Amino acid sequence: MITIYHNPRCTKSREGLCEIETLNEPFQIRKYLEEPFTKEELISVINKLGITPLELVRTKENIWIENYKGKNLTDNEIIDALLLHPKLIERPIVVKNNKAVIARPKEVINKIL
Repeated sequence: MITIYHNPRCTKSREGLCEIETLNEPFQIRKYLEEPFTKEELISVINKLGITPLELVRTKENIWIENYKGKNLTDNEIIDALLLHPKLIERPIVVKNNKAVIARPKEVINKIL
């Protein structure tokens, strides 16, 4: 089963969802702004992505710039910031089994199929 962590207000996220809808595979949509990640879920997704927590941050968002930019944060502190401000999470994230990608561009989804 494919899961897309989706923000319907984001163009790239909508493009990723359209790409998934063309596949002949079952999928579920998780609107992570409405149904936030638990800490365990976010850590699991970061591990599946194979990235650091900082690489999941939308560093150009005002929330990041005003509150976190330039600070020497631990991975755990970055994860806590993402949980507190889910708008900071890069999107869309597509997960299948033990693999995940940030689907920007949407064609990256093919890497986990």
